[in-house]
Amino acid sequence: MSVVWDGASYHRAQAVRQAASALNINLEPLPGYSPDFMPVEHLWQWLREDLTYHTGYQSSSELIDAVANFQFQINEQPIALSARLWVKQHLDSQEKTLRFSK
Repeated sequence: MSVVWDGASYHRAQAVRQAASALNINLEPLPGYSPDFMPVEHLWQWLREDLTYHTGYQSSSELIDAVANFQFQINEQPIALSARLWVKQHLDSQEKTLRFSK
């Protein structure tokens, strides 16, 4: 089995690597700063753009209601959602040079 992960510090911990090795799990790290490989990152950005940029809420419940409405709207249009949350399957050579450390 292979697991793809981001560069979070707890993913790089030696204990995690040892446990994965003991369980015969192949770890495939993503390059640093690579939100284009993670569609959920585009979803978070979309949510922030629509709900929190230049917007103040009177209460936390008002924000929670806005997020629930956003969720309802995107779930009602799965084709539009998938079209917006594109995922790159490869990097061009210039991007790769900038993202992968040696």
